[in-house]
Amino acid sequence: MKPTLSKWPEPRAFRVDLSSGLMEGTGTRYQKRLKDLDGLYSDADAFATLLAARGDEIVYDVTDHRPSDAPGDLITGVTRMSPGKVGDEFFMTRGHIHANIDRPELYFGLKGHGLMLMESPDGETRIVEIEAHTACYVPPRWIHRSVNLGGDDFVMLFCYPADAGQDYAIIERANGMKLRILDDGRGGYRSEANPAYVARNEAQIAGLLARTERG
Repeated sequence: MKPTLSKWPEPRAFRVDLSSGLMEGTGTRYQKRLKDLDGLYSDADAFATLLAARGDEIVYDVTDHRPSDAPGDLITGVTRMSPGKVGDEFFMTRGHIHANIDRPELYFGLKGHGLMLMESPDGETRIVEIEAHTACYVPPRWIHRSVNLGGDDFVMLFCYPADAGQDYAIIERANGMKLRILDDGRGGYRSEANPAYVARNEAQIAGLLARTERG
């Protein structure tokens, strides 16, 4: 059953435990284990090898508070991502665009070092590095995915409109995002083009923008 707003919704406070990377007392938690992320990484052989040894390990956790799905409300939560790589490619989230694509999202770094990889429907790309105390604004209409660049957990607070929704399939249909983030072998990262990427045509882009027109 979906939560509903009362006349005077109850204020809440939540403690973020940086040692565990979880927001305590929330009503929702989900986890993605390595075995849930088949097809996400470019090096299939490296993934299969890692899967055999560490398939049940949690790559990332999300804990969040969802008071309602009303347009004026906010979902607030925390993402914790483990450090690691598949081949040379850093651990990452599945990524999404908002189902109501005219909804933004705000991220705030709490621990670790990572980045937000962003892509517009017509293939423009942006990268914003995030550390503790870094605020990252993801504008409406941008596909986005977070990546852990460091050797420790990467923990971020996030907040977005309650009616935003998530569309994960947009990345799957394009065979991934346009860029992949890999270890540069010198303690940093490099981005490289995804050779399997399938660009969206004008009709597909127009269909996405029509979601905005419908509201």
